[in-house]
Amino acid sequence: MNKALIIIDMLNDFVQEGAPLQTPNAKSIVACINEQRKIAAENSNPVIYVCDAHDPEDKEFEIWPKHCVKGTKGAEIIDELKPESNDIVLEKTRYSCFFDSRLNEILKEKNIDTLVLTGLLTNVCVMYTAADAVSRNYRVIVPENCVIALDEETHKFGMQQLKNVHNAEII
Repeated sequence: MNKALIIIDMLNDFVQEGAPLQTPNAKSIVACINEQRKIAAENSNPVIYVCDAHDPEDKEFEIWPKHCVKGTKGAEIIDELKPESNDIVLEKTRYSCFFDSRLNEILKEKNIDTLVLTGLLTNVCVMYTAADAVSRNYRVIVPENCVIALDEETHKFGMQQLKNVHNAEII
């Protein structure tokens, strides 16, 4: 099993107090994600950050408030999870980390077959990434203490979908 740790959208505009799309309690998963980073480092597994990076007029702003505009502080990874020099940082513009990014090519180049998904939001970007991963024949692992949603109800829904629909291993 060749694993990669995927850290999704742990960005200022989602995590910081008063941010446009602040996720309540997002900081509560930071220590657990850092623990997963340690495990990845100990096992020489790649760490890949996939981060919202929108143009100022992105169509997504018809659904959500303006957030994570390329080049702004809001689109930066939070200080508590800053990437190491050998980590990979990719931009995305939609929910799935696979959509219009190089993620799949990078995973294939590194012979990865298993993804450990962490970050935001359980029922949106994590779930859509899991769906695309499974469609591409990756095994998906989701440490439940490393993902969170806007509220408990949508988190539980996302976890149920991840487990029962996308066959993710929940740890």
